[in-house]
Amino acid sequence: MKITVINTGGTFNKVYNPICGELIVPTHHLALQKILNVSYNTEIEVINTLSKDSLEFTQQDREMLVNIIKESEEENIIVIHGTDTMYESASFTAQNIVNKKIIFTGAMIPMSIDEVEATMNFSLALGFLNAPISSGVYIAMHGAVDRFECLVKNKQEGKFLRKN
Repeated sequence: MKITVINTGGTFNKVYNPICGELIVPTHHLALQKILNVSYNTEIEVINTLSKDSLEFTQQDREMLVNIIKESEEENIIVIHGTDTMYESASFTAQNIVNKKIIFTGAMIPMSIDEVEATMNFSLALGFLNAPISSGVYIAMHGAVDRFECLVKNKQEGKFLRKN
C-alpha cells in the first residue's frame, strides 16, 4: 500500500526556537521522519506544505490543501494538521473530495517535547488506512478514529472526544 502524507505543520511539528523564545512550526518534517523511520510495511510519500499553526489557516490554505489531495494519485491520504481548526479543514475537504480515504491527525503536545501523543495519533491513522475502510474523511486522535463530524476537540478538556 502507498500512502501520501500531507504535512501542514501544527503543534505536531513545533520546535523551540531559542532565538525568539517561542515554539515555531518549522519548514522541515523531522518530527514526522522519526516515525517514518520505523514504518516498514507501507510506502509513504511526504508532501510538506504550509508549515503553519492551524489558527493561522485561511480559506486559501484549505483550498490549496484540497487541490493537493485532488492532484495526488493516491487514494490513501494522511493530513497532519493543527488541532484547533482540524474540524474546519476536514469539513471543507469532505465537501470537495470523494473517492479517497483521508485521515486528519495531529498532536496537542509537540513531538519535540513528548513523542508519545504525536506518534500514537499518526500510527493510529496509518493503521486505520491499512484496514478495509470506505472512502471518506476521518479524524484520528487520542485512541479513536471516526468520521470527522463524529470526533471533535473538546477545548475545555483539552482532548478529542466522540460527539454525542
